[in-house]
Amino acid sequence: MAVPPTQPTRAVAAEPTGLARALRAPSALDVVLGTLVAVTLPLAIVALPNTISVVSALLPRDISPIGMMRAHGLALPATVLTVPLAALAVRRRRVAPMLVAGLALLAVADAAGGYADSTSLVGVLRVLHGVGAGLVVPATLAAVWERSPFLRALWCAVLAVSLLAAQALALWPLDEARSWRVALQPYPMLTGVALVLAAAYFVLRLRDDGTRRPDGARGLDDARKPGGDQETGGDRGYDGDRETDGEPGGPARSAAWAPGRGRPLMAVVPAAGIAALALGSTYDWSPGLLLIAATLSIVALFGLASASVSGGADGRVSAYTALVMGVVVLPTAAQVTNVELSGLGGPGLSGLWPAFVIAGVAAVVAAVVVGRLSEAVLPTAAASGMAVVVAGLCAVEVLLPSSASPVLVLPLVLLAVGAAVALTSALRPSGIGAALFALSLFFPGVLSGFLLGSGVQFLVLRGAGTPEALVDAFVDALHRWALVGGGLVIVVIVLGALLVRRSQPSVNDAPRPSAPGPFPASSEVPGAPRSGTAGITEVPEEAPGDVFRDGWPSTTGSRGAPARAGEPGAETEAEMGAEPGRKEGGEPGGPRPGSKPRFEPVPEPGPKPWPRPERTGTMPVVPPPTPSPEDTDGPGRP
Repeated sequence: MAVPPTQPTRAVAAEPTGLARALRAPSALDVVLGTLVAVTLPLAIVALPNTISVVSALLPRDISPIGMMRAHGLALPATVLTVPLAALAVRRRRVAPMLVAGLALLAVADAAGGYADSTSLVGVLRVLHGVGAGLVVPATLAAVWERSPFLRALWCAVLAVSLLAAQALALWPLDEARSWRVALQPYPMLTGVALVLAAAYFVLRLRDDGTRRPDGARGLDDARKPGGDQETGGDRGYDGDRETDGEPGGPARSAAWAPGRGRPLMAVVPAAGIAALALGSTYDWSPGLLLIAATLSIVALFGLASASVSGGADGRVSAYTALVMGVVVLPTAAQVTNVELSGLGGPGLSGLWPAFVIAGVAAVVAAVVVGRLSEAVLPTAAASGMAVVVAGLCAVEVLLPSSASPVLVLPLVLLAVGAAVALTSALRPSGIGAALFALSLFFPGVLSGFLLGSGVQFLVLRGAGTPEALVDAFVDALHRWALVGGGLVIVVIVLGALLVRRSQPSVNDAPRPSAPGPFPASSEVPGAPRSGTAGITEVPEEAPGDVFRDGWPSTTGSRGAPARAGEPGAETEAEMGAEPGRKEGGEPGGPRPGSKPRFEPVPEPGPKPWPRPERTGTMPVVPPPTPSPEDTDGPGRP
């Protein structure tokens, strides 16, 4: 019995399994990136609050406390101006170098803070703090966007917790400070750890890109579509050739980077205006003027969120959600922290940390759970998260201030969980362009929220003359701010519900079935043109092996597939004429006289195609009957 010959098979390397697969480079990259996010986001947000007033008694006599407060408050306006530009640059350049550059600026500002001796130098260092934070936050968002959904949920949760604990983290090193310069370098060791993690991420990023390139896949940070389609106006996300699943050689997902493209550059103008208002408000503005300026700023930001996002309901919901979370969460947490200090009758910072830890763990768990939900329920989850934030503001109104630490757990957990769920649900279905645009509105929202909260405080504190009246005024201002913030969140919930409702397809938009006619539909007639392609005959695709027959290329039609005899564009070599200067068999000198062409078209099996109609005629309404394949079987039959 003859044994058929076997083709040699290539050796294929087995996929790593078990521990080897868990320790491969992308997993190590995810671990380093997750740790980096958990360290750098709080480090960036903690640089924003203005806490120099706490150590104003330690300032030298030749330094004005008011001037020092203005200089120390430059960090947040610098961040507001930097984030839109960084959001635009992070879509054109590599993420890792930008992340390292932002952390390097924070490290330089921390190191030089110990030698600051003037108001102008403090202002320069605080601007460096703000620019560094403005580079770090968009870079970490872009870095986690191209990895696993778990890292995106972790980013949203850490951002929410950082907003909640930023004021307490900024005040913690000043509790027993003996020098006012501590306010300029609160966590220098943590900055060094973040730099080490950023360097490790940079190395792993280069290693991961190197493992993809030999297979023809391009890196995540420098992939561009061949032949153009580069970003020219700041309105495009990452290009579609980027691989976003975090696996080497994985499929490219353009939908993750293209839909919902926002325009972060358009947020620069309102950001500059809001920063100018913030600086001008330090020059004895009245509470009424401050409230009007803050209200107009928030309205302008909502208008920009409505007009500059081209991603439909998902893009606008993400912009609205990020904006309102910036306006409400950090200013509320800052006022809660100030009211709960031991000097005002609260438990102090030591009593706040258990509540912050519980709130942080709950926020991470909630964000991860929401990250695993289907996209169909994400609009409901976003609205539910904002409703939880409203519940947290109501708890602030009812339960605070309190000298008992357990009482603080409920409002802080509600605020952290609600913000984490809302941000995760709103940013997940949007593209990276819309997410970066929402982040560009987030920090102007934080600054506008501080302006609005300060206006409410100044309005209430204006009549306080005694220490007891001052404490009561701070509490009253916190309660009023909780009402204002709750109202803003409810407005965004209503706007999101209206957008989702308008984006759902209507019943009247469904295609109606056409009335039956006397003739069969085009899809039921073999070879008939499809709907919308009248006069175009569909030619089936040929297998790649049919293109070459006997070592010679077959005649091709207009679509690049071999054309059949009798079809438009099917011409034999005899009709076309031999190629000039080439003999039969490929020798120069032309064809021999009277010789037939070596190549002859091979007839295709199966039913014959329709006869080619005259150019001046019309296509017959009913096609001629197609011969059955049984008619060609047996001898003597055509």
